[in-house]
Amino acid sequence: MVNRRAVVTGASSGIGEATVRALRARGWGVVGVARRASRLAALSAETGASTIACDLTDPDAVAALIAELEASGPVHALVQVAGGARGTDRVENASIDDWQWMYDANVLSSQRLVAGLLPLLRRAAAADGHADTVFVTSTAAQVAYPGGGGYNAAKAAQAMLVHALRLELNGEPIRVAEIAPGMVHTEEFTLNRLGGDSVAAEAVYSGVESPLQAEDVADVIAYALDAPGHVNLDLITMRPVAQSANHLLARGPLRVRPVD
Repeated sequence: MVNRRAVVTGASSGIGEATVRALRARGWGVVGVARRASRLAALSAETGASTIACDLTDPDAVAALIAELEASGPVHALVQVAGGARGTDRVENASIDDWQWMYDANVLSSQRLVAGLLPLLRRAAAADGHADTVFVTSTAAQVAYPGGGGYNAAKAAQAMLVHALRLELNGEPIRVAEIAPGMVHTEEFTLNRLGGDSVAAEAVYSGVESPLQAEDVADVIAYALDAPGHVNLDLITMRPVAQSANHLLARGPLRVRPVD
C-alpha cells in the first residue's frame, strides 16, 4: 500500500485532533490544519504529523494552505472537521454575526477546501487508485431544535454541499463520506457555543451515561478511509446509546427494564 497522506482540519482539539492521532496510528501521513499554531506544534511533536496553521474562513490563508500542500507532496484524503456552533438564540433573537460565522466556518470553508484540493485529490487518485473526502457534519443537519436555528441551517447547508459533491464526482474514483455525530463530549465545542460558560457547558452532559468521545468519531473516520477503495460510506449517523434522537436523551444510568 502506498503511504497515503490526509489533510485533517480542526486538528488543534476535539474530533480533529483525535483523527490526526487515529490516522497516524494506522500509518497515514497526516497534515493537521487549524488556527492555533502552538497547539499544532504540540500535536506534531507527539504524533509526527505535519501541521499548517490556517484560518479557513480567510480565502487568502486557504490559498496559501493549498499552495503549501501542493508543494509538499500528494494528498489522498481531505477530512473536514473544522467548524462549530455559536449561540443558542431563538431565530427571532439571533445574532447575525454568530450566524455569519457559522456559515463561513462550516459551509464556505468546506467549499474553499474542495475547490482547492480537488486537483490534488484527482492527481493522487489517478496515481494510486482512489482518493477520499470525509466531512464531519452533525445530526443538527438532519433535525431542527429550538435554539439551534443557526447551527441547524449551517450544518444542513454543509450536508447539502456534501451530497451535491458526491453526485458531481460520479464516475471518478473519489469517495465522498459524511459522518454526522450526535452528542459528543469534547473539551471545546459546547464551551465555545455557550460563550465560555463552563458550568452551563458541563450541564449539557450531566447525567448522560457515556456520551460519544472524540475518539469514537475518529475511529469511524479512520475506518471510512481504510475501507476497500470501492466501498463508500455515504452517511454515517452516530449517537451515544443514551441519545435515541436529538430530542430524546436519557439522563441517569442505562438499565434493562424488569421482566414481569
